[in-house]
Amino acid sequence: MFSTTTILALIIRISIALSTRTVFQPDEYFQALEPAHHIVFGYGHLTWEWLSPNPIRSIVYPALNVPVYWILKQTGLSNYDFLMVNSPRVLHGSLAALTDIWICELTRRTIGERYVTTALFLSLTSFFHALSLSRSLSNSLETSLTTIALAYYPWRKNFSRSDIRKMLLFAALACSVRITNAVIWVFLIPILLWRMRFKRKLLLSTCLETATVGTTTLACIFLLDSMYYGKPTFTPLDFLVTNVSGVSLFYGNNPWHYYMSQALPIICTTSLPFVLDGARMMFGELVLAVIIWTVSVYSLAGHKEWRFIHPLVPLFHILAAKSLVDRSSSTPAARSNMKTQRLPLRKAFIGLVLVTLPASLWVVLVHCSGPLSVMAFIRNIPEDELQGGVVGLLMPCHSTPGHAYLHRPQLAHNGLWALGCEPPLSNQNLSTYRDQTTIFFADPYQYLMDRFPAHVNSSFPISLYPASTPGRGNPDDEWLHEWPRYLVLFGALLEERGVIEYLTKQGYEEVWRRGRYWEGDSDERKGGVRVWKWQPTN
Repeated sequence: MFSTTTILALIIRISIALSTRTVFQPDEYFQALEPAHHIVFGYGHLTWEWLSPNPIRSIVYPALNVPVYWILKQTGLSNYDFLMVNSPRVLHGSLAALTDIWICELTRRTIGERYVTTALFLSLTSFFHALSLSRSLSNSLETSLTTIALAYYPWRKNFSRSDIRKMLLFAALACSVRITNAVIWVFLIPILLWRMRFKRKLLLSTCLETATVGTTTLACIFLLDSMYYGKPTFTPLDFLVTNVSGVSLFYGNNPWHYYMSQALPIICTTSLPFVLDGARMMFGELVLAVIIWTVSVYSLAGHKEWRFIHPLVPLFHILAAKSLVDRSSSTPAARSNMKTQRLPLRKAFIGLVLVTLPASLWVVLVHCSGPLSVMAFIRNIPEDELQGGVVGLLMPCHSTPGHAYLHRPQLAHNGLWALGCEPPLSNQNLSTYRDQTTIFFADPYQYLMDRFPAHVNSSFPISLYPASTPGRGNPDDEWLHEWPRYLVLFGALLEERGVIEYLTKQGYEEVWRRGRYWEGDSDERKGGVRVWKWQPTN
């Protein structure tokens, strides 16, 4: 019923998904799981992308998680934390496996059968796939759908109307998940139409089908999002307008060569020399052209992230497979030996590719595991302590998952609060704009003195205004907190002037810690995760 490749891919991707103990990108939680949890259970942390007057996120991708949560709710299984956390992981691990399954067909159609097992080997052992593909990131599903669509693309001019329709369908689905995926198709589809110029009937039908699929996709996005937001909403346009305004630069402004100088080495790791060698071998081929085009267009944007070019990784693997196989069979004797091997590669090449496996295990199981581990601690807070203001996160915004990983209705509505980091939605000057997280870490001690009561109220009342309001265009400066029973923070905060002394004076003591001091992508996130609890004085 299922091929060996399908079974192997499912086992590996679902195993990685279920084994993941680390954090990578906040979008894994706040742009996928939280909106779905909010739909089904009525609460969840919605960020500014969902609550601004012109929301920029489509419900299409988070909606995949809605049936999972709905089934758990209807069957009463939502009371089991293991299922609430891991059921979506099984879903996204299964979707991730599509990349490995379909890279075989994509390789077969682009460079030939003899390279298929090598491309699959590269995909299954990819460091970046291990880090990102099985997570609930829209880029991950975009990668799977793009791989399928590219597998149906007529790379060798052998036009099949059936394959072209499938290509258009999966390309449309990829674009509905992330509208920026259209960058790939505005390059490939015109080339396809040009190649059909002497087949007028096929050309006309393909143009009509492309227009129909594109229009239908945009109409469906508009309909679904308008239903979700309760007003006419076209998120692809809002997304483009908001990002063109410069809001994306709030999250970082990278140099033009970022994808070449930083992203490509990290994504390809030890296969990078073979990717570059394969690019040399395939110079002038369409596979290389679409990579160059997409990276070039994405490089025009100021804000860049590794994961934005994740859909190109299968094409990187094809380039590497071309180099690896050809160089492993560069002599007649070598070609004769390789014919008897299932993986036609030199042992040295296999070893070089596999050398990244320890790093893959590290980023899946160990690196930055504290923010995920603390969710288990919070879930295990005794029932009699889940009253009033329970938990406050004195951390950079979105350092931990949200309510979908906790599933404690007592913690909704500021029972648990975190610092905000709303971007300058009213086009404020980026050089002078400061969000709540920035203000807090500029002087944590002064923030605690100014915005918290002088003494802890042992009844732990709810904080009425502990964080920025998502979606508001102007920065807030009226944040006021009540002391919660538990404070969650990174160890680096305790090294700031006066903080540890002030928390101790208020009656807090450290009761839990996880993680390593040097982990974290910024100084504020270093020191491991700590939990401090208020202890009544005798």
